[in-house]
Amino acid sequence: MKLTYRGQGYEYNPPKVETTENQVAGKYRGQDWRFRNLKKAPVLQPSYNLTYRGVKYTNGTAAIAKNSKAPLSVAERARELMLKRERATLQREQAMFNRLADQVGLDANSGELYNPAW
Repeated sequence: MKLTYRGQGYEYNPPKVETTENQVAGKYRGQDWRFRNLKKAPVLQPSYNLTYRGVKYTNGTAAIAKNSKAPLSVAERARELMLKRERATLQREQAMFNRLADQVGLDANSGELYNPAW
């Protein structure tokens, strides 16, 4: 199938998927439907090492980045989520305080009005 994107023509041939019809069938809102099963698993697309604006990335899941970290343990992940939530709460409190100080007419940046350690 001939397609065009931004003036560039290219050929696209969608993969043919062979299926077998299952015995399960029914009717929904007047339309017949059937489950279909794949005859064989689809072939995974190869991954490519690409660069966009100087940043390297891959288009597939087969390749793993060289600088990737090891997965975190459950305890480390829980700690990370707790700290993230704590930080978000403090930022939200500070934003609410700044809005209130602005409405009252006080200087919120003086540092004497609010101390998160209270």
